[in-house]
Amino acid sequence: MSIAITLHLLSAVLWVGGMFFAYMVLRPVAANLLEPPLRLPLWTQCFKAFFPWVWLFALTLPVTGYWMIFKVFGGMSSVGLYVHIMHGLGWVMILIFAHLFFAPYKRLKTAVAASDWPVAGAQLNTIRKMIGINLLIGLTTIIVGVFGKYI
Repeated sequence: MSIAITLHLLSAVLWVGGMFFAYMVLRPVAANLLEPPLRLPLWTQCFKAFFPWVWLFALTLPVTGYWMIFKVFGGMSSVGLYVHIMHGLGWVMILIFAHLFFAPYKRLKTAVAASDWPVAGAQLNTIRKMIGINLLIGLTTIIVGVFGKYI
């Protein structure tokens, strides 16, 4: 269990922490300092480096979560409501990320490669909104995970 909970927690913290950094730190600095021909390729390269990690986290979280639920706690009927809430929110986050990756991120890469800055900017704005939503869901999930057992 100690390996599963450690991998689970690290995956959650690194995914949510990466979104927090991107949304709250990198985004405003890049917007203030860089024009679209520099800013949009920067984002494309940042996503290219970060998204493989997110795929790893998106795989690790359900695998370790289900392992703990079914091998340690005795199944879904044996866990508290807070685990069910984390479970549902986690899948929502994974689905949002998968859509982000296969739709707006793909269009962003294509637009940046073509130097189509208006289209790339629109795609980045869509990604920004989706990351903001996932950040809020991720922070909520962490709060539920920490306090859920006590509520």
